[in-house]
Amino acid sequence: MSTGLVPDTVGPVDVAVVAFEGNQFNGDVAPALRELQESGVVRILDLTFVSKGPDGSVTVVELDDAAVDEAFRRVTGEAFDLLSDEDLGIVAEGLPANSSALILAWENAWASRLTTAMRESGGQLVFMERIPRSDVVRAIEALNQEG
Repeated sequence: MSTGLVPDTVGPVDVAVVAFEGNQFNGDVAPALRELQESGVVRILDLTFVSKGPDGSVTVVELDDAAVDEAFRRVTGEAFDLLSDEDLGIVAEGLPANSSALILAWENAWASRLTTAMRESGGQLVFMERIPRSDVVRAIEALNQEG
């Protein structure tokens, strides 16, 4: 059964967990994700919500669940269900009461051709790190103070 993912040509894949206090979501998240998907910058591979009530009860809402808002269902063309129940359980365990999280896996589709070319040329990734936003902000502020 084909999943639509080809290991030799898939771009780098990232997973993020974004927590929201009070189980509140802004309506801008789905359109922003849809824009990235439609422009070809990313391909959403999996998207799940985990919510913890005031009493600590946990609800998991996956992309194909009818309870998920239509806007989020339109974000992906095909969901690949990469996030396991164990992954979701770990996220739920770490959530404080009365909060929720969006767990999102995406392919950096913009990098697919480049990473394929590097692999076919015998290249091997030896180091990669995402710089935390707070570090970037501090660096920009320092540059602005110098200038």
